[in-house]
Amino acid sequence: MATRKSGPLDAMVGTRIRMFRINRGMSQALLAERIGVTFQQLQKYERGVNRVGASRLSQIASVLGVSVGELFESVGPGSSGLNSAANLLAEPGALRVLKAYARTTSPRVRLCIAKLVESIADRAPAAKATLALLNTVDRDERRRFPSRG
Repeated sequence: MATRKSGPLDAMVGTRIRMFRINRGMSQALLAERIGVTFQQLQKYERGVNRVGASRLSQIASVLGVSVGELFESVGPGSSGLNSAANLLAEPGALRVLKAYARTTSPRVRLCIAKLVESIADRAPAAKATLALLNTVDRDERRRFPSRG
Protein backbone atom coordinates (compact mmCIF):
# COMPACT_ATOMS: atom_id res chain seq x y z
CA MET A 1 0.00 0.00 0.00
CA ALA A 2 1.37 3.40 -0.96
CA THR A 3 1.82 5.94 1.81
CA ARG A 4 -0.07 9.18 1.55
CA LYS A 5 2.13 12.22 1.68
CA SER A 6 1.00 15.77 2.10
CA GLY A 7 1.50 18.02 -0.87
CA PRO A 8 1.27 21.68 -1.87
CA LEU A 9 -2.53 21.68 -1.67
CA ASP A 10 -2.36 20.42 1.93
CA ALA A 11 0.08 23.21 2.79
CA MET A 12 -2.18 25.80 1.14
CA VAL A 13 -5.25 24.55 3.05
CA GLY A 14 -3.22 24.64 6.27
CA THR A 15 -2.18 28.21 5.57
CA ARG A 16 -5.80 29.19 5.00
CA ILE A 17 -6.83 27.49 8.27
CA ARG A 18 -4.15 29.46 10.09
CA MET A 19 -5.15 32.71 8.41
CA PHE A 20 -8.84 32.32 9.35
CA ARG A 21 -7.95 31.19 12.88
CA ILE A 22 -5.73 34.21 13.50
CA ASN A 23 -8.30 36.51 11.89
CA ARG A 24 -10.87 35.22 14.41
CA GLY A 25 -8.45 35.80 17.30
CA MET A 26 -8.48 32.10 18.14
CA SER A 27 -5.51 30.24 19.60
CA GLN A 28 -4.31 26.92 18.24
CA ALA A 29 -5.21 25.30 21.55
CA LEU A 30 -8.81 26.55 21.39
CA LEU A 31 -9.39 25.49 17.79
CA ALA A 32 -7.77 22.11 18.50
CA GLU A 33 -10.01 21.59 21.52
CA ARG A 34 -13.14 22.46 19.53
CA ILE A 35 -12.31 19.97 16.78
CA GLY A 36 -11.09 17.25 19.14
CA VAL A 37 -7.35 17.12 18.40
CA THR A 38 -4.20 18.20 20.23
CA PHE A 39 -2.75 21.60 19.45
CA GLN A 40 0.34 19.81 18.09
CA GLN A 41 -1.86 18.03 15.57
CA LEU A 42 -3.43 21.35 14.58
CA GLN A 43 0.09 22.76 14.11
CA LYS A 44 0.82 19.92 11.72
CA TYR A 45 -2.37 20.65 9.79
CA GLU A 46 -1.50 24.36 9.57
CA ARG A 47 2.02 23.66 8.34
CA GLY A 48 0.78 21.12 5.83
CA VAL A 49 2.81 18.32 7.40
CA ASN A 50 -0.33 16.23 7.95
CA ARG A 51 -3.29 16.00 5.59
CA VAL A 52 -6.69 17.12 6.84
CA GLY A 53 -9.44 14.59 6.20
CA ALA A 54 -12.79 15.68 4.78
CA SER A 55 -14.78 15.34 8.00
CA ARG A 56 -12.10 17.16 10.01
CA LEU A 57 -11.97 19.88 7.35
CA SER A 58 -15.73 20.27 7.71
CA GLN A 59 -15.38 20.58 11.51
CA ILE A 60 -12.64 23.20 11.16
CA ALA A 61 -14.68 25.23 8.68
CA SER A 62 -17.70 25.10 11.00
CA VAL A 63 -15.73 26.28 14.04
CA LEU A 64 -14.10 29.07 12.02
CA GLY A 65 -17.46 30.10 10.56
CA VAL A 66 -16.43 29.65 6.93
CA SER A 67 -17.41 27.28 4.16
CA VAL A 68 -15.14 24.38 3.29
CA GLY A 69 -14.65 26.03 -0.12
CA GLU A 70 -13.15 29.12 1.55
CA LEU A 71 -10.34 26.94 2.87
CA PHE A 72 -9.30 26.38 -0.73
CA GLU A 73 -7.75 29.14 -2.76
CA SER A 74 -8.01 29.27 -6.53
CA VAL A 75 -5.10 27.42 -8.03
CA GLY A 76 -4.73 29.80 -10.98
CA PRO A 77 -1.51 31.50 -12.00
CA GLY A 78 -2.19 34.58 -9.86
CA SER A 79 -2.61 32.66 -6.62
CA SER A 80 0.96 31.72 -5.83
CA GLY A 81 3.98 33.53 -4.49
CA LEU A 82 3.75 37.26 -3.89
CA ASN A 83 0.27 37.53 -5.40
CA SER A 84 -1.36 35.44 -2.67
CA ALA A 85 -2.28 37.03 0.65
CA ALA A 86 -2.34 33.60 2.26
CA ASN A 87 1.21 32.84 1.10
CA LEU A 88 2.41 36.26 2.23
CA LEU A 89 0.87 35.88 5.70
CA ALA A 90 2.44 32.45 6.02
CA GLU A 91 5.92 34.00 5.84
CA PRO A 92 7.60 34.07 9.27
CA GLY A 93 7.23 37.51 10.84
CA ALA A 94 4.83 38.84 8.19
CA LEU A 95 1.82 38.97 10.47
CA ARG A 96 3.88 40.67 13.17
CA VAL A 97 4.99 43.37 10.73
CA LEU A 98 1.44 43.84 9.47
CA LYS A 99 0.00 44.16 13.00
CA ALA A 100 2.64 46.74 13.93
CA TYR A 101 1.91 48.66 10.74
CA ALA A 102 -1.82 48.61 11.54
CA ARG A 103 -1.15 50.10 14.99
CA THR A 104 0.63 53.02 13.35
CA THR A 105 -1.84 55.86 12.91
CA SER A 106 0.19 58.49 11.08
CA PRO A 107 -0.18 58.22 7.28
CA ARG A 108 3.24 59.79 6.93
CA VAL A 109 4.91 57.22 9.16
CA ARG A 110 3.06 54.42 7.36
CA LEU A 111 4.43 55.66 4.06
CA CYS A 112 7.93 55.77 5.51
CA ILE A 113 7.59 52.23 6.87
CA ALA A 114 6.44 50.92 3.49
CA LYS A 115 9.28 52.66 1.67
CA LEU A 116 11.84 51.46 4.19
CA VAL A 117 10.76 47.83 3.95
CA GLU A 118 10.62 48.00 0.14
CA SER A 119 14.09 49.50 -0.06
CA ILE A 120 15.51 46.88 2.29
CA ALA A 121 13.86 44.11 0.26
CA ASP A 122 15.20 45.54 -2.98
CA ARG A 123 18.64 46.12 -1.45
CA ALA A 124 18.79 49.23 -3.58
CA PRO A 125 20.57 52.55 -3.02
CA ALA A 126 17.08 53.93 -2.37
CA ALA A 127 17.51 52.73 1.23
CA LYS A 128 19.62 55.80 1.99
CA ALA A 129 16.98 58.06 0.50
CA THR A 130 14.29 56.31 2.51
CA LEU A 131 16.26 56.69 5.73
CA ALA A 132 16.70 60.37 4.92
CA LEU A 133 12.94 60.61 4.43
CA LEU A 134 12.39 58.98 7.81
CA ASN A 135 14.53 61.69 9.37
CA THR A 136 12.21 64.35 7.96
CA VAL A 137 9.21 63.15 9.98
CA ASP A 138 7.91 66.24 11.74
CA ARG A 139 8.97 67.00 15.31
CA ASP A 140 5.62 66.08 16.82
CA GLU A 141 5.99 62.55 15.50
CA ARG A 142 9.52 62.35 16.89
CA ARG A 143 8.31 63.41 20.34
CA ARG A 144 5.53 60.79 20.28
CA PHE A 145 7.93 58.06 19.17
CA PRO A 146 11.32 58.88 20.75
CA SER A 147 14.38 56.93 19.76
CA ARG A 148 15.27 54.09 22.10
CA GLY A 149 18.89 54.24 20.94
